[in-house]
Amino acid sequence: MKLVINLLLLALIGVLIWVLIASIREPIQFRAEKDRRERAVIDKLMEIRTAQELYRSITGNFAPNFDTLKQVLASDSFRIVQVFGDPDDPTNTEALLYDTIYRSSSDSVAFLGMNLDSLRFVPYGLKDAVFSIDADTLTYQSTLVQVVEVSVARKLFMGKFAERKYSRYDNSYDPESLLKFGDMGAPNLSGNWER
Repeated sequence: MKLVINLLLLALIGVLIWVLIASIREPIQFRAEKDRRERAVIDKLMEIRTAQELYRSITGNFAPNFDTLKQVLASDSFRIVQVFGDPDDPTNTEALLYDTIYRSSSDSVAFLGMNLDSLRFVPYGLKDAVFSIDADTLTYQSTLVQVVEVSVARKLFMGKFAERKYSRYDNSYDPESLLKFGDMGAPNLSGNWER
């Protein structure tokens, strides 16, 4: 009888040790996985922001969707105007010369190492999860400006940690919150991770 009680106590001690180790390991795993996944998504958002800036330098607007973004960056050209002479010098008696050249946007995209086919897909995303993209114009301080916002909810890329219960390990964690850059209410291309 004493042997049975000792074995049960030993088993109970083993279970308690396992629970203790698991309770220590889970927050560490959550933090490491959250940091790794968010870094990959932020890197992709920065790449999309660069692509949107390239698109705007070609068209004057932001791309409203990934198909348009891909099509323009794969097939259009940058217009580069070179000015010979100083247009701000009032003593300049020589004529100003302007020279316009065109550079293929696909060369710039290739130089930057961008893959336009996979730009829309969220790293670690659930079943072909894509970034949400919105672009428009608005009047801001009496000026018509171009605005864009590209975002993704954390729950789409956090895998098994996409539940609210993990906020006990990080008070600022909310799986419904967005990682994004841009703002549809103001001309701003900052990412919310940069604040």
